[in-house]
Amino acid sequence: QVQLVESGGGSVQSGGSLRLSCVASDYTYSRFRSYCMGWFRQAPGKEREGVAAIDSDGSTSYSDSVKGRFTISRDNAKNTLYLQMNSLKPEDTAMYYCAADLAFCPSRALRVGDFGYWGQGTQVTVSS
Repeated sequence: QVQLVESGGGSVQSGGSLRLSCVASDYTYSRFRSYCMGWFRQAPGKEREGVAAIDSDGSTSYSDSVKGRFTISRDNAKNTLYLQMNSLKPEDTAMYYCAADLAFCPSRALRVGDFGYWGQGTQVTVSS
């Protein structure tokens, strides 16, 4: 099985920055380097939506709402995924989830069904 643990959430003012981390523990496959890794977020009363993804070859993708402000990266030596969030807006407020799947990332918008492993989330709150 694969365990994902997020950290780095918190409360900031509009225009501020946060860096989220996700540490993966692969107890069965030891294939972190081959995983598609992604970040999703979910606000109260709304569906979970894709934010960003990074493939095993380093290719990245972003939702239109965060493109130019967020940067996804991975450190395979540390089995860790990151999301650098700059110029934060109140509409970025949500629970942020780390996700993984033993497959290439899709060449389209991210879907919850694309990922088989999930963390428990870390809260990000952006005030005006």
